[in-house]
Amino acid sequence: MFFYYLNGTVAAIEPNLVVIDCGGVGYECATTAYTISQLKQGQTHKLYTYCNIREDAFEIFGFSTREEKRCFELLLSVSGVGPKAALNILSATTPSGFQLAVASGDEKALTAAQGVGKKLAQRVLLELKDKLKLDGTEAAVSSGGAVLPQRSSHASEAAAALAVLGYSQSEIAVAMKGLNTETMTVEEIVRHSLRAMVMK
Repeated sequence: MFFYYLNGTVAAIEPNLVVIDCGGVGYECATTAYTISQLKQGQTHKLYTYCNIREDAFEIFGFSTREEKRCFELLLSVSGVGPKAALNILSATTPSGFQLAVASGDEKALTAAQGVGKKLAQRVLLELKDKLKLDGTEAAVSSGGAVLPQRSSHASEAAAALAVLGYSQSEIAVAMKGLNTETMTVEEIVRHSLRAMVMK
């Protein structure tokens, strides 16, 4: 049985580490720079947790959003990526920035993380791009009569990134309606779609 989340007072904040006081018990959680930026010592916050149990350790990783926790789990599924590398990658960007980097094949966004070289970045992109497509792209092609552009690979990659961010297939289809995805980059499609959804 694992913790799904910890909800308590932020007792301490250190580099890549936060302590959450829950009922008088301080839980040490390894975390990212992004999550730390969302926390304030002395205030109550909820962290979604991932537990890593080994013979010699019981580690808790905490994240301010479910999206970031899912990104962490995706990274751990990549061969050669351990918890430290996963935290470094997520600390170098935001959850949405990471998802967009994978969807668009942005190697530089990953190598910007401490200790992440070109080969590891390429492996992350190769393995996770397919998983993102399985999670979002195929399902996002059609939803209740709302059809996304199928001829544009950029549209499919953008749809995958938006699906991972938690948007429904119908929301993505409506946001992308009218966009000339044949001539737009993945980043442009995602940016315009997010703007359309925010303005609704």
